[in-house]
Amino acid sequence: MDLHLLIDNLTNPALLFFILGIVAVRLKSDLAIPDQTSKFISLYLLFSIGFKGGQELAHSEFSMSIIYAIIFGMCTATIIPVYTFFILKKKLSVYNAGAIAAAYGSVSAVTFVTAVSFLEIQNIGFNGHMVAVMALMEAPAIIIGVILIRIFVKNDASKEQQSLKQIIKHSFTNGSVLLILGSLIIGLLASDEQAMGIKPFTTDIFKGFLAIFLLDMGIVSGRKLQDFLKSGKFTILFATVIPLVNGLIVAYLSRIITQEPGDRFIMAVLAASASYIAVPAAMKIAVPKANPGIFIPMALAVTFPVNITIGMPAYLAVVLCS
Repeated sequence: MDLHLLIDNLTNPALLFFILGIVAVRLKSDLAIPDQTSKFISLYLLFSIGFKGGQELAHSEFSMSIIYAIIFGMCTATIIPVYTFFILKKKLSVYNAGAIAAAYGSVSAVTFVTAVSFLEIQNIGFNGHMVAVMALMEAPAIIIGVILIRIFVKNDASKEQQSLKQIIKHSFTNGSVLLILGSLIIGLLASDEQAMGIKPFTTDIFKGFLAIFLLDMGIVSGRKLQDFLKSGKFTILFATVIPLVNGLIVAYLSRIITQEPGDRFIMAVLAASASYIAVPAAMKIAVPKANPGIFIPMALAVTFPVNITIGMPAYLAVVLCS
């Protein structure tokens, strides 16, 4: 790993605001971001990254590399929940194993946004179709997680079947997925002149909103961290090691489909990230017996900070060296 990449990431203002949020909780400060404000910033980040991705895609020539990237991403989102499920099932219930496997096979839009900011600091670009890859990786992992639970749980088969139908629909109509796909399409259709009209909103204030959002994520993580620690060493170890393994493997294997460093880095980050928005919402419908008190803190309080501190410099180092 290139040490200067790690140092640059550790001094990134966005990351430092995340740490500030955790510190605020530990100091029992009353610092808090209002729920509606946090929701608005989440929507803004998805809108901004989707729109800019659409603009990038509009200026890109259609090629087989786009198809290869989508296929590679969806295969990753299918394989990861399968192998992680069998690891998790050794220590956890089938319901929790399936939900956690779905979360780690799925993606985190916030981690994606942070990865984009990281690439900007390194002056490395990426292709706009990676936004579409991210959005399309959400559903397969959720569906695989539910299918695995159906296979290994003999009871309530009819209920699980009904839930699977609901979850397929929910995966594609989930607000975060719909917004980023919709923004991508709008950005694709908009002309350069039209895009320039909203550039101050989509681009100029992006990093500021990201910093505030990560401050809020730090506060949320700090509040949930103590309860999660009571769940045992296995979940902590899993949430730390598995994302790094996934990210490093994909960082290396992604050279099969592209030689673009930015695209390969994004692929690695998507493989390493874990969903704590779409998957919990989906599992609440499909698998109500799964405990969100385990898989949400795993993704948010452990995997997310591991990725943005150690993971991203490591993935980029592998990409640049292979």
